[in-house]
Amino acid sequence: MSVTDLPILSMLRTRMQWHQTRQKLLSENVANADMPGFKPRDLASPNFNSRTGELAQPSGAMDGNSGLAVTSPAHIALSTGPEGPGADPRRFKGFEIRPSGNGVNLEEEMMKAGDNQADYQLAATMYQKSLETLKIAIGKR
Repeated sequence: MSVTDLPILSMLRTRMQWHQTRQKLLSENVANADMPGFKPRDLASPNFNSRTGELAQPSGAMDGNSGLAVTSPAHIALSTGPEGPGADPRRFKGFEIRPSGNGVNLEEEMMKAGDNQADYQLAATMYQKSLETLKIAIGKR
C-alpha cells in the first residue's frame, strides 16, 4: 500500500478534482451568460463513506432547474414548494430569467466561483499538511 493510497489523502484528492471540475462548469456558465436559452449547471457535492473514505455515490452534473441528483425514478416526488405547481417559469433560484430564456446570474456565479476557489485551497492545504505530518511520523523530516 502506497502512502498516497491512505483514505484521507484519497478523499482530499477526489475533493480537489471535484472542485476543478466544478470551476470549469461555473466558468462555462459565465461564458454563456448571453446565450439565449442557456441554463446554468452545477455539480452535486461528492459524498464520502466515513469508514472507508470512498465515494458513497458518484457526483454528476445537475440541471440548474431541479437541483436534484436522480439516483432512482422512485425518489422524485411532486414538489409543492416554490418550484412546484404554479411556480413562475421566469424565476430561477430567486433570480429573474431574461426574456431570451437565459438563467445565468453573473453575481451568483462569481460568488460560487469564489467559494469554490476557497474550498479548493482548503483541501490543497489539508493535503499538504497531511503529507508533512506523515513525513514527520516516519522520520523523514
